[in-house]
Amino acid sequence: MNDPWTTISALAARFDASDAGRGMVPEESHVLQVLKIGEEFGEAAQAVIGAKGTNPRKGTSHTWEDVHDEVADVAITALVALARMRPDAPAYFADQLRLKAAKFLPGGTA
Repeated sequence: MNDPWTTISALAARFDASDAGRGMVPEESHVLQVLKIGEEFGEAAQAVIGAKGTNPRKGTSHTWEDVHDEVADVAITALVALARMRPDAPAYFADQLRLKAAKFLPGGTA
């Protein structure tokens, strides 16, 4: 699958089908998917602490490559969450990216 949104949509459909098979309503699935973003963020934070070696008990337990992997997991999980909540996720995301970027990029446009 070359288009990332094709893959993201396939993942969203798989999780939706699994949750429906377990008797979950979409709203419950959405809440749990958003909580999953938090779990993935926690893993990214743990990797940063491990890469910096700031936990005296564990020392340097992760690499920056581990951090990159965990940040990618956060991004993927968030995009899957968006796709599960919005059938128009690719267009919605593009619009939101443009709006948010316009606030920070020189000239106010993206």
